[in-house]
Amino acid sequence: MNRADMNLDVSTPRAVFFDLDGTLVDSAPDLVAAVAALCAELGAQPPDAQAVRQVVSAGGRAMLRKGLPGADDAMIDQWLPRFLDLYSVAMNVHSRLYDGVTDVLERLEARRIPWGVVTNKPGWLTRPLLDQLALSARCAAVVSGDCLPVKKPDPAPLLHACALAGVEAGDSVVFVGDDLRDVQAGRAAGTRTIAAAWGYLDGGDPAAWGADQVVAAPSGLLAALALG
Repeated sequence: MNRADMNLDVSTPRAVFFDLDGTLVDSAPDLVAAVAALCAELGAQPPDAQAVRQVVSAGGRAMLRKGLPGADDAMIDQWLPRFLDLYSVAMNVHSRLYDGVTDVLERLEARRIPWGVVTNKPGWLTRPLLDQLALSARCAAVVSGDCLPVKKPDPAPLLHACALAGVEAGDSVVFVGDDLRDVQAGRAAGTRTIAAAWGYLDGGDPAAWGADQVVAAPSGLLAALALG
């Protein structure tokens, strides 16, 4: 039986880890703006903003493929550093925490439940964004895409976050994310998994990912994590 088909005995977790883009933070507006700025520099047509937004959780190359259709892999690799530079200087113009996230984090902190971030975003972009959102000092662990030789869906980044937070991976730990890779990483690490249906989803159906729970909005995490 798929774990998502089982009736869970939901209890308050020992720790909660979140993906960043599309889970904690709606960063798509600034990422789409960086793609648009690159297109303008290259003399290309403005990108399809919705198409770019949908693949934000899949990373920079996926966004450039949507923003510059027809570009081959060599072109994407050539333009990726410039895209990241454009994003790095304007990463918090329109980005914001999703509605309801602040309440969830405050409830976790009130109960002294450590929380952290596990993202494939490189550290030189992750840390400044968390700093600008006043989250860095509150995280028990931050594991970015270049902390280890592997990224999600490999479970190693999540296991590393557990070690940093001083908890053992298992059903008492929860990982929340808006991409299939997040669910795969959490399951491989042995944690409970929650698919964030409010995120970018990369065109996927979160109900088909095998997560323990699918939550429609951040406010729903209060019940899912027994924080209500």
